[in-house]
Amino acid sequence: MENNHFVKTHALGNEYIVLNQDTLIFDLTEKAIQRICNINFGIGSDGILLKVPSVKADFGLRIFNPDGSEAEKSGNGLRIFCKYIYDYHFTFEKTFSVETAGGLVTAEIVETVNGKARLITVDMGQALFESAKIPTKFTDEEAISQQLLIDGQEIEVNCVSMGNPHCVVLKDTLDIAEIKKYGPMIENHPMFPNRINVQFAKVLARDEVEILIWERGAGFTLASGSSSCAVASVLFKKGLVDDKLTIHMQGGDLAIEISPDYHLKMQGETRQIAEGVLSEELLEDLNN
Repeated sequence: MENNHFVKTHALGNEYIVLNQDTLIFDLTEKAIQRICNINFGIGSDGILLKVPSVKADFGLRIFNPDGSEAEKSGNGLRIFCKYIYDYHFTFEKTFSVETAGGLVTAEIVETVNGKARLITVDMGQALFESAKIPTKFTDEEAISQQLLIDGQEIEVNCVSMGNPHCVVLKDTLDIAEIKKYGPMIENHPMFPNRINVQFAKVLARDEVEILIWERGAGFTLASGSSSCAVASVLFKKGLVDDKLTIHMQGGDLAIEISPDYHLKMQGETRQIAEGVLSEELLEDLNN
């Protein structure tokens, strides 16, 4: 594999650039991440996935948002990373483990086409509802059905951690303009010390939910695996959905399965967009 080799892949329209730490000959600084992810001056991406060593799992993964901040976990990012691991023959096994800042996960390559992974299941771990562990500043033990003051009005929010923090708002109707307005206000609200991912969710049936996503550090996003799991766990806890459901997003659908102890598995497709090598001219501009 050449130095500074990259792969760009999307999972339901949520796109990431994958890099291998072993082949990089530059420092992946906050400014470098911002430049690479910029659609006008770089490649353009919803974030960067960096393959790193791990002593706890088969592979290690660091996840960076386009603003340069680091994320604990990403469901779509994990599926994209697992496709990269399998497609580029870092392993020939179809089941393997990945260490993230948000915990260890197990992945399974469910379907391949011409030797390339297409359908992937990721064990996303257990949803945590404790206010302090998410983290939030709510005083109740669990951050379910809490009132949050936003733009002069109180809205009911439900918070959960999937290894990264999420805030779910139940809606009767979904409006992209609305989540683009209130998403950043909720993300940066002082009740959330590490900021938070935001989902507006509409229940369509016991096994079907539609959501809109405002992603921490990335903004409005077409799809998100951890967001889908967060919504599913909150709705399951509230008794509004069954243990197997489909989450509809702007970029496509994910299948989610929930155990009685809120352990979640997520399944969906991934598709590679491009691969190449970062140019010398881009490298010169990374920290400008």
